Amino acid sequence: MDRPETIQPAKGKLGVLMPGMGAVATTVIAGVEAVKAGLGEPIGSLTQMGTIRLGKRTENRSPMIKDFAPLAALDDLVFGGWDVFADNVYDAATHAGVLDQGLLDKLKGPLSEIAPMPAVFNRDYVKRLEGSHVKEASSKWDLAQMVRDDIQGFKKDNSLERAVMIWCGSTEIFLEPQAVHATVEAFEQGLKDNDASIAPSMIYAYAALMEKMPFLNGAPNLTVDMPAIIELARRQGVPIMGKDFKTGQTLMKTILAPGLKARSLGLRGWFSTNILGNRDGEVLDDPESFKTKEESKLGVLDSILQPDLNPVLYGDIYHKVRINYYPPRGDEKEGWDNIDIFGWLGYPMQIKVDFLCRDSILAAPLVLDLVLFGDLAQRSGWHGVQEWLSFYFKSPQAAPELYPEHDLFIQLMKLKNTLRFLMGEDLITHLGQEYYD
Repeated sequence: MDRPETIQPAKGKLGVLMPGMGAVATTVIAGVEAVKAGLGEPIGSLTQMGTIRLGKRTENRSPMIKDFAPLAALDDLVFGGWDVFADNVYDAATHAGVLDQGLLDKLKGPLSEIAPMPAVFNRDYVKRLEGSHVKEASSKWDLAQMVRDDIQGFKKDNSLERAVMIWCGSTEIFLEPQAVHATVEAFEQGLKDNDASIAPSMIYAYAALMEKMPFLNGAPNLTVDMPAIIELARRQGVPIMGKDFKTGQTLMKTILAPGLKARSLGLRGWFSTNILGNRDGEVLDDPESFKTKEESKLGVLDSILQPDLNPVLYGDIYHKVRINYYPPRGDEKEGWDNIDIFGWLGYPMQIKVDFLCRDSILAAPLVLDLVLFGDLAQRSGWHGVQEWLSFYFKSPQAAPELYPEHDLFIQLMKLKNTLRFLMGEDLITHLGQEYYD
């Protein structure tokens, strides 16, 4: 990416359109409204809480990122989206049970005003989910045009200057790239032919790019990780990035695995299991949707540990991931890890991690950051895969000639160095110094 001569100012309102207005999306919207009302802090958001060091550490120049980069303000965000249920955001958030009802009641006014548009949905791709608030059309091409109409109407109704789309919907069944995904022309013909390899998330991505909106994929679906959409993003001059928000268990892996590698400690096996009970857990109870999530989770360790370069330490790892639907747990997911490591002279040791996390609470600040950074990339004239946003994803996209980077700390360095580059500051190349930012 080239440094832009000018960055378009973040003037006017910024639309945030989210396919899938369930637990994650409603937690984002309610959270932003709570911050605006002085009822909470945007904890977990790098754009709102993070700092960035400039120059030598002794100069004590570490402004807040939101003051350093020309990001859209929270007051300028306008939320909307699509869902298979017609509940407004207040009712949907109440049903999700992530946030305290007392907080939601204080925000009932603005939350009740936001209602989803009918969704593009097909049970062939998410088999454990049902809903009647869906679009009907004779072809996927027509569905894409309907989404484009929705986008245009939303922008007009809210007097928007710009908009970003971010997928907050469910995990679809596992799909591998097919001929229909190879070119824009093949993909468009596939829409007209109702090709089974085109899932609903891809229809949203196509519509967003045709409307010159950045598209960010928060699920492990194929969606934008294919040549047709990458090429369309280039043609339209639009940023894209995916996939799968890095929240609970995988977040811990990308923190712990770099530490093991840094100390040259060996790894024999890593067993991970999860229990969760929200809509995401119900969807992932279907083996075909779980396969999509499993592929996303399993790619992390090899990328970080590089077994080809460290065969003695990491050449024979047994890595197992399981997800179990357990309705009583709701959104309060539990990720349990058993890690078998070895040290000096091969002597075995173990690490046990029991992360009792809140999935949507961890995801919400990622959504906010990605929206703001996606909009910044668009205003900077950048298009295509935004690899500098890998920090936020379990299975980040990368250029074809590069392998994806999973190390959280290297990802953070790249993100901050990209911001420095964008704003004309000197880059900081010593990884260790980044930990002090």
